[in-house]
Amino acid sequence: MNDNKTIFAQIMDYLPIKAFRRCVQKYNGNHKVKSFSCLDQFYTMAFAQLTFRESLRDIEACLRSQRNKLYHMGFRSVVARNTLANANEKRDWRIYAEFAQIVIHQARQLYQKEAFGVELENTVYALDSTTIDLCLSLFPWAQFRKRKGAIKLHTLLDLRGNIPTFIRITDGKFHDVNILDILIPEAGSIYLLDRAYIDFARLYLLHLYGAFFIVRAKANLNFKRLYSHAVDKSLGLRCDQIGVLSNFYASKNYPEKLRRVKFYDTQNNKNLVFLSNIFTLPALNIAELYKYRWQIELFFKWIKQNLRIKAFYGTSENAVKTQIWIAITIYVLVASIKKQLKLDISLYTFLQIISVNIFEKVPILQLLTDCDYKNYEEHFYNQLNLFN
Repeated sequence: MNDNKTIFAQIMDYLPIKAFRRCVQKYNGNHKVKSFSCLDQFYTMAFAQLTFRESLRDIEACLRSQRNKLYHMGFRSVVARNTLANANEKRDWRIYAEFAQIVIHQARQLYQKEAFGVELENTVYALDSTTIDLCLSLFPWAQFRKRKGAIKLHTLLDLRGNIPTFIRITDGKFHDVNILDILIPEAGSIYLLDRAYIDFARLYLLHLYGAFFIVRAKANLNFKRLYSHAVDKSLGLRCDQIGVLSNFYASKNYPEKLRRVKFYDTQNNKNLVFLSNIFTLPALNIAELYKYRWQIELFFKWIKQNLRIKAFYGTSENAVKTQIWIAITIYVLVASIKKQLKLDISLYTFLQIISVNIFEKVPILQLLTDCDYKNYEEHFYNQLNLFN
């Protein structure tokens, strides 16, 4: 029973703390630290993410108002904003990045048999990036344009559970396609890519590693058809062709055959052309798989709306990366708890309930199952709808 533990402490119990201490030891995170350890820092930043705190002063005020409960929540030091700011500034962000990967690995094991709409044994990934705008005068290291700062969050999303498996934080000038040089391809997996990732030398390297890809073709694609398969046009398919690239440099970079599938999107009145090195799946499955690439766009919108990754508690590169990695850890942790407790609620509902009950001493399962709420489907609108 967890009757004597706060909701926050129960959530933190799902973390592999021994693994966290190994990460701290690896990067010597607690060197010359007399109080406010790396674990205290992590708990404080996790509290800020779970309760949507706006600033360091906000974090300090909320935690000090519940000072008598902090020890039982896992804190071993008094939280002061200057101490937290200094920790975010100086303690190596790689501690939290490496710990996030451990939590991600555990979550993927929980979701490895999760269905996502297409019945496949292959692991399916969506790769994309999102830009987070920053004030250049406050974040001079994040130069994007002449008078604008930004960073990019490059993410590889496992569609089974929508778990981010690879994340790289770069400056805003870093081109998306260059991330393929850093990514280690996984043989047998399928990568869903948009047109920003078209570089045939890099795509051929994916092919040589034994990985599969589906990518949107550009309008100026030079493709020589060798033969075609019959398609059912009533399903939206327009063609299913096998051929080679006819442009001189493209054919040198990708000398083998490719598959081109054209699909008509009735909702948007648009023809979509896909290139792939998958020859065994039906053409309709190629188009259906690419449709699920939209999950990574929803992931970016979700974390921007529900986690603190657009406004930062510090201005240094180390502080920004620390905050982002801890935010990702909290996202994956909440997804893992939801799966382990077999909760039929959205992550948004989960976070909202937790945020207003973080200091309560009640079993977390009871809290999340006894509430009288409706599990509304989340929608993302570009502007406020005045008539709902």
